[in-house]
Amino acid sequence: MKKAISRIGALLAFSILAFRAVGSFLSWIERQEDSTAEAWIDEDEFEDA
Repeated sequence: MKKAISRIGALLAFSILAFRAVGSFLSWIERQEDSTAEAWIDEDEFEDA
């Protein structure tokens, strides 16, 4: 009985951590989309001007 309760507790903890990780990742993606992509500016554009 203790083993089953322990496994259920571990599964619950794992599920919570996985949910938080996915939420954090999606939040990070959303912040990346909101920011400007200054790192991808082509340097040749400025040399032609």
